[in-house]
Amino acid sequence: MKSTASDHAALVAAVAERRDREAFSQLFDYYAPRINAFYLRRGADRGSAEEMTQDVMVTLWRKADLFDPSKSNLATWLYRIARNRRIDLMRRDRLDTVDPGDFLLDIPDESNPDANRMIDAQSREEVLRRAMEGLPPEALELVRLAFFDGLSHSEIAEKTGLPLGTVKSRIRLSFSKLRRTLEAAGVVEAS
Repeated sequence: MKSTASDHAALVAAVAERRDREAFSQLFDYYAPRINAFYLRRGADRGSAEEMTQDVMVTLWRKADLFDPSKSNLATWLYRIARNRRIDLMRRDRLDTVDPGDFLLDIPDESNPDANRMIDAQSREEVLRRAMEGLPPEALELVRLAFFDGLSHSEIAEKTGLPLGTVKSRIRLSFSKLRRTLEAAGVVEAS
C-alpha cells in the first residue's frame, strides 16, 4: 500500500461511503502498528496499548465520514484520536495528572520521515531518562561515571572508594533494571 495522504484519504472515503472492508484492512495494517508503538512509547503496557489501538481503529471504522482531508491528513486525525483515548484512560484510571499539551508534539508527521525519527528518538530518550531516575542515587552515579564520563570500572572504584566487584555488580544490576523498564515501555525488545 502506498503511504501517501491522498491514498489514505481515498481509502477512508471508501470506508465512509461503502463500508469497504478491504480499504479498512489496508488502513488498519498501516496505522495499527504505528498507533500501538505510539502508546508503548508513551509508557502504556502492551495490553492497554493494544486495547486503545483497537479502540482508535474502531473509531475510524465507525466515524470515517467525519474525516475531512481538507482540514488534516489521516495520520494527524488518528493520532489526535489516539491521544484523546490515552488521556481519557489516564483520567478514568487516575493513573497520573495529565496535561493534554504533553502529547501535542507526539503526533507524527507522516510526510516527513526525519521528523518521525526525531520524535521516536525523543520518546526513547524520555523513557530512558525516566528509567534512569528510577535507579537508586548511588547506582545512578555509577552508571553516569561509566557511560557519560567514560570511566572504566577500575577508575570508578578508585574514584568512589568502592571495591571493584561492587562497582561491577551495581552497574550490572542497574543495567538489568534499565533493560526491564525499557522492555516494558516497548523501547527495546525483550531478550
